[in-house]
Amino acid sequence: MVSGIVTAVLLVLFVAGGLWAYSPKRKTEFEAAAREPLNDDDAAATVARETRQ
Repeated sequence: MVSGIVTAVLLVLFVAGGLWAYSPKRKTEFEAAAREPLNDDDAAATVARETRQ
């Protein structure tokens, strides 16, 4: 009985997390986070160029 309730609660939490992650309101925030490592590389390259000169 208890394991069934726990399973149901975990399933609801999983579905809620999926809906939150794929919400259109979050799209711009996640896209910005996805581009962040690329922005860091550009900044590091700029610093490296400046120190060489």
